[in-house]
Amino acid sequence: MPNHPQTIFFDVGNTLLFPNRDRILAPLYERGAVPTEDQWKALERKTKNEFDDILEHNGRADHSFWWMFYSHLTDQFGIEDGSVRDTLVEATRTSANWDSVPSGTRAALDRIGKKFRIGVISNADGKIAELLDRCGIAQCFLSITDSGIVGREKPDPVIFKTALDTLRATAQDSLYVGDVYSVDYLGATGAGMQAMLFDVAGAYRDKGLPRVASLTELEQHLQI
Repeated sequence: MPNHPQTIFFDVGNTLLFPNRDRILAPLYERGAVPTEDQWKALERKTKNEFDDILEHNGRADHSFWWMFYSHLTDQFGIEDGSVRDTLVEATRTSANWDSVPSGTRAALDRIGKKFRIGVISNADGKIAELLDRCGIAQCFLSITDSGIVGREKPDPVIFKTALDTLRATAQDSLYVGDVYSVDYLGATGAGMQAMLFDVAGAYRDKGLPRVASLTELEQHLQI
């Protein structure tokens, strides 16, 4: 990282909290389709690279990341009913279904919060603060910026500036940690911030980009 950050902002989905797959994928399970962890991560890698390519070259995508992801997933299981895909997308867009918290998350955030001011910037449905509270980590953050409240989604620089202003933080001294290159990394750097990819699935392993695969790795990067 070019500068040692003073403030760190986190994405939520696929960074701090992860989808409750048993709840979201119930329509698939009913059809006997149960994706393995390897299948899930492989599709995440595939979809992220496709989605990034579209946003980088066209500036916008005709469909959401999750529409693309579940189109691939239902195709893989031979499910032709588009309503199944749409149900999966809708369930994934509901913040309440992102309540899977990796072990050690709260302890890691507490350690990071002792060294840095930390906040959240999330594309969500206006209820991300409520979800973070239910998952026991809302108290870790000095600010929570939700696109559903701000009215602008990442990678729009407005949502990043809103979060920075909330903490009176400067962009150049702030780091953003999120999982999608075209949305999180380019959005943050476009707003003048430093950025780190949170890459559990390994979508960016060979891209030469700053990345970590866990909060433990992030702490190592931050020299905590």
